Amino acid sequence: MQSMLIHGGRVIDPATGLDETADVLLEDGKVKQIGKLPRDAAPRTFDASGCIVSPGLIDIHVHFREPGQEEKETIATGSASAVAGGFTSVCCMANTDPAIDDDGRIDFVYHQARKANKANVFPIGAITKGRAGQELAEIGLMAASGAVGFSDDGVAVASAAVMAKALAYIHMTGKVLMQHCEDPQLGGGVMNAGTLATRLGLAGWPRAAEEIIIQRDILLNRDIGARYHVQHLSAGGSVDLIRRARHDLFGQAHITAEVSPHHLLLTEECCAGYDANYKMNPPLRSKRDIEALLAGVADGTITILATDHAPHTLEEKALEFVAAPFGIIGLDCALALYIKALIHSETLTWPRMLAMMTSNPAQLCTLAGKGTLAPGSDADVTVIDPNLAWTIDANQFASKSRNCPFHGWNVTGRAIGTIVGGEMKYVLDADRMRTANT
Repeated sequence: MQSMLIHGGRVIDPATGLDETADVLLEDGKVKQIGKLPRDAAPRTFDASGCIVSPGLIDIHVHFREPGQEEKETIATGSASAVAGGFTSVCCMANTDPAIDDDGRIDFVYHQARKANKANVFPIGAITKGRAGQELAEIGLMAASGAVGFSDDGVAVASAAVMAKALAYIHMTGKVLMQHCEDPQLGGGVMNAGTLATRLGLAGWPRAAEEIIIQRDILLNRDIGARYHVQHLSAGGSVDLIRRARHDLFGQAHITAEVSPHHLLLTEECCAGYDANYKMNPPLRSKRDIEALLAGVADGTITILATDHAPHTLEEKALEFVAAPFGIIGLDCALALYIKALIHSETLTWPRMLAMMTSNPAQLCTLAGKGTLAPGSDADVTVIDPNLAWTIDANQFASKSRNCPFHGWNVTGRAIGTIVGGEMKYVLDADRMRTANT
């Protein structure tokens, strides 16, 4: 493996507090050195002038649909989508068909990821067998085989008794439990509950469906102390619950949460045209909820940015709103959307936003060697042009699916180079790449 020099970029490594113009030398799949280095320090040079050089972006919440729904996405096409968006590592959810609920299926994900040879793909194991919410899955065996967390995402673990057992058992493994927070007796609607849903004749999904599960799980976990992560926050009241839990007298900093681009940029008003590309789980909510989510990001209550990349076929999303499946894709364009929602609004600085996409997710899922550019860490690097203007075109995505509500949006900022294990897996501008003999 040839070494590579990334030259002249603004190097931001939130894990070490580094933020300066420097060169990054990659050698033998690791970060070798950072500083002012000669241009001939490596046979390959990537010109990062005018760009940000970041640890490889990490998305802890994606759906790659394999096994069982390969017509929507595969681990290979999902990995290609990831690197095109600047993500070097992703964690794929267990709601495949069959579910990823035993050690053999954990091994399968790693095998398919190695064949794809794009992004690092880490499997999330199911909490319960078949994600049915009744009996714990083979958590110990999956953890030993490399599951980096556990989730029944797509459905909540609705039984308090089962959740208490899951928290205790997963706590023993040291892994994180990721909960899809939706009380099934209140959830299940197709859009946010309120006057707009009533006017459109659509079943409503109240904020309380999310908030009740969060509050219940916080109470269940108070004496257990498992690492508990709330997926795809959508409701302002949920932010308040997590904020209080993280800062109450018990100091439950082991409770964390994520937010996705669509819940920061879109409201329930988008559903007025009955376009199923705006049908999400959890649903789009109000401007007031967006303001609360942004406040939660700003004050550190929400610590992770995650896409919830959820591919579906054109035929499925062409169904009427009620019948169409929930979810949208996001890996190819998420970075630009986060820039729009968080950098342009001055909610976050670049170092703080990148922490939510690198060091924080690496820590949550205990991804050794990831999320930092410290010497000796894995040579996973994302080079970002923060000023590159472009138009989102879902038809050009590397993903197998096209269900993206942001198609046609004019945005700024894009990954122009994605390096995984010291190898360039995606490059937007080949002219920036030089080898010693050219």
